[in-house]
Amino acid sequence: VFQEMTTFQCHFTNGTEKVRYVERYIYNRQMWAMFDSDEGHFVGFTPFGERNAKHWNSDPAALEYRRAQVDTCCRHNYPIVAPFSVERR
Repeated sequence: VFQEMTTFQCHFTNGTEKVRYVERYIYNRQMWAMFDSDEGHFVGFTPFGERNAKHWNSDPAALEYRRAQVDTCCRHNYPIVAPFSVERR
């Protein structure tokens, strides 16, 4: 049985002052590539991931789309997520 998974996460620090978007690509419980909005480009962790990261980093439109996810996905959804994650006691 093989498992392939992609995760998308938003990390909020001090409200929306510092927002980080992380996209991870996982195959059989091993992360092979990742995009981090703080770094602004893809990083490969295996030979397959390095080849894909090099290919993805060569496309400026795809990189700009991933960088914009901080605003379009994370900050946009912060008011919905905040009551469950920030204001809990």
